Amino acid sequence: MESAIQLTKQAAIDVLLHNRSGPFDGLPRTAGWGYPEPYTRDLLISALGIFTSGREELVGALREVLETLGRNQGPHGQIPSLVQDPENRGASDTTPLFLLVLGMFRRHTGEAAFLEAAGAKALTWMAYQTTEDRDLVGQQPTSDWRDEQWVLGHGLYVNALVHGYLRILGLNRQAGAFREAANRVDGRGFLTPGQPTYAFWFYKVLRNERCDVLGNSLAILTGLADGDRAREMVGWIEAQCEALRRQGELALDLPPCLFPFVQPGDWDWHARDGIYNPPGSYHNGGVWPFVCGFYIAALVAAGAYDLAERKLLALTALVQRSKKGQIHHSGAFGFNEWFRAQDGSPEGEEWQTWSASMYLYAAACVEAREALFF
Repeated sequence: MESAIQLTKQAAIDVLLHNRSGPFDGLPRTAGWGYPEPYTRDLLISALGIFTSGREELVGALREVLETLGRNQGPHGQIPSLVQDPENRGASDTTPLFLLVLGMFRRHTGEAAFLEAAGAKALTWMAYQTTEDRDLVGQQPTSDWRDEQWVLGHGLYVNALVHGYLRILGLNRQAGAFREAANRVDGRGFLTPGQPTYAFWFYKVLRNERCDVLGNSLAILTGLADGDRAREMVGWIEAQCEALRRQGELALDLPPCLFPFVQPGDWDWHARDGIYNPPGSYHNGGVWPFVCGFYIAALVAAGAYDLAERKLLALTALVQRSKKGQIHHSGAFGFNEWFRAQDGSPEGEEWQTWSASMYLYAAACVEAREALFF
């Protein structure tokens, strides 16, 4: 299977090289065909795989992304949702992703003052994103990577990103206070009684305790969860996924992005979900390769090395799938956007930049037995 991993790593690099320049000011493409636009969150998340690729042309393309984002910041410091469009704002995760990747880029290149003014301006924006003038930041529904999923108030994913950039930028006092706030047990933090994983989101008396795999993976990677909790989280997620497989709700040896799936009639079901976000699909429990990449890295961070190797093999097989009947020069490697949980069918666009990049990152973490860059 080692040869399959090496072959898939090379295919992932081929995707990134193909996508590194697109029709919008030469900025990288989000996907090989369907998404020519340079979506900020996708390209920033892809930095993790780029750093492990060993390809300077990819690091150069990432530099251009960061510099362009710095030029296109909003007047108060917000980072746009499309790299080249300063008027396309409103995302809750682009600014914390910018700060996280900026810190990683500085370490990778040794340029400690890279985009210093833009970074300071972004930090000012984030300082005003708290809903109660405390530590945790708030957001509007459908404003993060899940454009078909309501996350109200304090979302785990965005707050885990904030903790990550506070640590990587050396803002240790703020990071300590933030971690303490996130782990409160009085209902004003993400801790869920009787469940190792953190809540999906909470705001005042409202709380969604579904498991957000990306948010919990980032909580492990950024140190929001300590080592004991991280190991408990992994065991619980694996047990829940096995239960989904027994119920015929999960056909893959990889976790869905969210579970339990939101079903019609549930309190957090919305009318649009029946059309755009049905159970086991898209943001309502679809299996996303980029999310699986973060999960594999979190397994490594939790010391579950054998399990991480098994999941990497499962991801290797998954990203090779292409949509049935779709033939183009991608060959056997689809690197699709997401897969339906119940049958593992590939969905969304192929040659997705973050799918290829996070495969490279997951493989590098497994090989190094270290959660790189965090």
